[in-house]
Order: sequence, then C-alpha cells, then structure tokens
Amino acid sequence: MSILKIFLGLAIFLLGFVCALFLNYYSNYSFEKPYLGGEDNNAVSPPDYLSEDNIYVYPDKVVLRISGASISNYASTGSMKPILDEGTNGIRIKPKSEEDIKVGSIITFKSGSDLIVHRVIKSDKDENGAYFITKGDNSDLPDGKVRFSQIEYITIGLLY
Repeated sequence: MSILKIFLGLAIFLLGFVCALFLNYYSNYSFEKPYLGGEDNNAVSPPDYLSEDNIYVYPDKVVLRISGASISNYASTGSMKPILDEGTNGIRIKPKSEEDIKVGSIITFKSGSDLIVHRVIKSDKDENGAYFITKGDNSDLPDGKVRFSQIEYITIGLLY
C-alpha cells in the first residue's frame, strides 16, 4: 500500500510541475521587473514626480510643494510588502491623463468595490485603448488589465 502512496504522490508532483511549465511557456505577458531594492540593474523604479526644487528642508520641518496631494494609509494585505504595509503613510495625487502612469508607478485603482494598491509592470494599448498591468510586489500573479478610468491615485512618496 505504501508503494501506491509514493507513486500517487510522485504523479501529483509531476502533474503540477508540467502544468507550471506549460503556464510559464504559454503566458502572453512579458513583464519588466519592479524595483525592490538590492543590486538588480534590470529593475524598474518609480518615476520622479517631485523635483528637488519643490522640497524644502528646515531645522524643524520638511515642506513638500505638491499640487493636489493627499495622504493615504494602507491595509495590511501583504501584497506590497516590504514597500507598503499597515502604518505606512503615503503621499498621493490624482493622475490627469494616461501619460501620468508609468511602468514602476504605484497606483490605487478600483476593482469592483475594492481599492487595490499595486505597481504598474506593463502598459500597452488594445482595441479599447490604453491599459496597464499591475502586480503586488509580494504577489506571484499579475492583475488583469486596468483602464485609466479605474485609476484613482498615483503614490508619489512614502513616509515610514
């Protein structure tokens, strides 16, 4: 009976392995890797949204001149760890156009009644116009297509 269990376990493992190879080989997505720190020179970091001319450092305070900015905080979902987690304060702006959204940007978008905060890993166009593919830094799978109309905010700064 134990040989049957070993054979069954091996068969399940091999089936899973073959399925993973199949999914990886036939995937239509090609993603640029987001910046997560470290020495990976192929990673894409978020673009600069704030010029040095708009940052003022005083002995008792720091002033950032950002038109239309608001403060955000984040749920403890784990999908954006270690960059975002509960207790992190973010500075966000509303994007004015599709051109404001870049690969590497961290965006907040609507998915049904939920707000999701993930990084843009690809942008492209199809018959319905521009779309963005997002993924949590700590997630294995990308989200589906996100349209500009779904995007609420771009995170332009994080305060720990």
